[in-house]
Amino acid sequence: MTAALFIPDGDVFVPTGHARGPWDRNAQHGGPPAALLARAVEALEAPAPMNVVRMTLELLRPVPLTPLRVTARVLRPGRRVQLVEATLHSGDVEVAKAAALRIRSEEAPPPPGQEDSPPPWPGPEAGDEQRPPIDYESFPTTGAELRFVRGAFAQRGPATVWIRLAVPVIPDEEPTALMRVVAAADFGNGVSAVLDWDDLFINPDLTVYLHRPLVGEWVCLDARTRIGAGSGLASSGLYDRRGSIGLAAQALYVERRTLR
Repeated sequence: MTAALFIPDGDVFVPTGHARGPWDRNAQHGGPPAALLARAVEALEAPAPMNVVRMTLELLRPVPLTPLRVTARVLRPGRRVQLVEATLHSGDVEVAKAAALRIRSEEAPPPPGQEDSPPPWPGPEAGDEQRPPIDYESFPTTGAELRFVRGAFAQRGPATVWIRLAVPVIPDEEPTALMRVVAAADFGNGVSAVLDWDDLFINPDLTVYLHRPLVGEWVCLDARTRIGAGSGLASSGLYDRRGSIGLAAQALYVERRTLR
């Protein structure tokens, strides 16, 4: 069977080990559920071609490695602007949901001064391929490919890293640009960690803003984290090879286990 993050089985999606997260062997990384919800959002009918310009993921509890049921609906219909929602359930328990804002797309060039400009750092070919310090099948180790051009998993502080899916979200289905972006954007807190991996700095949410769709497979995160009293914020500029595509932010729950 083709490797993927999820395997469809009737009306549910069964997560594989490629979706597992770094904090709990029985729970998923935030990226795979985000991609699955993005898939549901994009499957909703629209009166005209539309782009998702904002998607907010709420991780209501750790998303288990159990079959998931996906639902989606239009909350606010419109010909120009729509608000839509998608949810994930494990059995009868709602484990995650997403709200997405869709705006009608137009085939028009950007105004003067808003043209794409390549990011001021090397592409993924020049990056250092790295994995976090975990030794089992997971989204960061086998489900995605990460290439750092600044920083490192073993180095605290800001980082710039190119990310792409190593397996599709669903077998034999090409991931969309939105699915690739939201899956990658959830790495912001991990790649720019300012605490040890023995500490906890988990994001219960993720918000992604996009001013244009991703081009290609690679998403670049220029990420940094700030920690306060029990909470924090990870923020990432999002890029492709052509230039900026948007921003991402994650609120962080912080539990210091290695006080220094």
